[in-house]
Amino acid sequence: MPTPLRLSRRMALKTGTLATGLSALGLNAAQAQTASTHRFDALDQIFKKAVQDGKTPGAVAAVGQAGQTLWKGVFGNRALVPHPEPMTWNTLFDMASLTKVLITAPAIMQLYERGLLTLDAPVSTYIPAFATNGKEAITIRLLLTHYSGLAPDLDLSTVWQGKEAAVQRVIDAHPINPPGERFVYSDINFITLGLIVEKLSGLPLNIYATRNILQPLSLSRTFFLPDQALQSSIAPTQYDEQNKMLRGVVHDPTTRRMGGVAGHAGLFSCAADMLTYAHALLARRAGHASPFPLRPETLVLMSTPQQPAGKSDLRGLGWDIATHYSSPRGDYFPANSFGHTGFTGTSLWLVPDNETFVLILTNRVHPDGKGNVVALRKDIATATALALHRP
Repeated sequence: MPTPLRLSRRMALKTGTLATGLSALGLNAAQAQTASTHRFDALDQIFKKAVQDGKTPGAVAAVGQAGQTLWKGVFGNRALVPHPEPMTWNTLFDMASLTKVLITAPAIMQLYERGLLTLDAPVSTYIPAFATNGKEAITIRLLLTHYSGLAPDLDLSTVWQGKEAAVQRVIDAHPINPPGERFVYSDINFITLGLIVEKLSGLPLNIYATRNILQPLSLSRTFFLPDQALQSSIAPTQYDEQNKMLRGVVHDPTTRRMGGVAGHAGLFSCAADMLTYAHALLARRAGHASPFPLRPETLVLMSTPQQPAGKSDLRGLGWDIATHYSSPRGDYFPANSFGHTGFTGTSLWLVPDNETFVLILTNRVHPDGKGNVVALRKDIATATALALHRP
C-alpha cells in the first residue's frame, strides 16, 4: 500500500505544476536547488538509450534552477561519419529554430521597448511592399505568434538564391489562411521579422544580434556564420543537395539560400552559452539582477499567451506555450512554462515559477536525417520534474 507521502507526491504531480508538487512534499525551491546529482540518474539512462537506439548520435544537456546548474550530461558522439568523434561539453550546435526565440523575437522586443514599433501595427507600416496579396491585415503580433496565415516556408521547389530573392518571395507571398484564424508555424513569419529588425536598426541581423544581445550577455561562442577554424568543434548535421556533409554551414535550406543569416534559423551555440542565456532570462523575468537586455515586463509579455482571443493553440511572442510542439514540457511542468525546439534536435524549456529550465542540444539529423528526439524531449522533462520533487 502506498505511503501517505507517496500518495501526496503522486497527487501533486498529477496537477502538472512544480509549485504544487513542492508544496505537497514540504519542499521549497531552495531545497530543491540543492538536489544531489544522483537524483538525475534517470536522465543519464534516457539519453544513453536514445543514443543506443539511434534516435540521435549524441547529446549535451543540462538542468538549471534559480541561477544554479543542477545537472549536466554529455552522451554519445558528435559525428558518426566519416569517422566517429566523441561528443564534448564544448561542442557547437546548429540551433535551428531556436534562432527565432534567442535572437529575432528579443530583437523585435528591444525595438518595441525603444518605441520603434508597436505589436498590433500592420507589417506594412515598416515594410510597405508587404501589403500585397491579402497580407494587409497581418501585424507584428500575428507574426510572432504564428497566426499570420502565411505558409510554413518559402517555396524551395524552384531555383532561387540570395537574400534579395528571398525578400521578393516574402513580398509576393499569399496567406493560406485569413490572418488571425489558425496557428500555422511559419518560417516566413520570422524571416519577415528579421527583415524588420534590419530595416529599423539599419544593421544586418547578425551584427545587430551580436551588439545588442550576445555581447551584453558575454556569449562568446554564439554566432551566425561560424569561422572555418571552428569546424572541428561543430556537430555536423546532414548531407546537402550536393552530397556534402554540412558542418559549420546552416542546415536549414532556406537560410542557406539566403547566405546563412535569417530571422528563423542560422544561429550556432554551445551548452555553456545557453546556460548563461537561460539563467539570465529567467532571473531578469523574475526581476532579479541580470544582464539580459530586456525589461522584466517585456519578458513576461513574451512568455505568456498572446495569440488571438479564443484560440486554443497558445503562443507567446516567439515562445511556445501549449501547441502540438510542446512535448519538451513533459507530463508535469506547469501550464505557465514555455520553450521552443529546433529542427536539428535542439530544445529549451523554461519554468518561470522557480527559474527552472531543461536544455537539450543534439544533432539528431546526423548523418541521414532519420533521428528523432520528440519522445526524448518529453521523457527528459518528465524525469526532471520527478527528480526535482524527490525529497
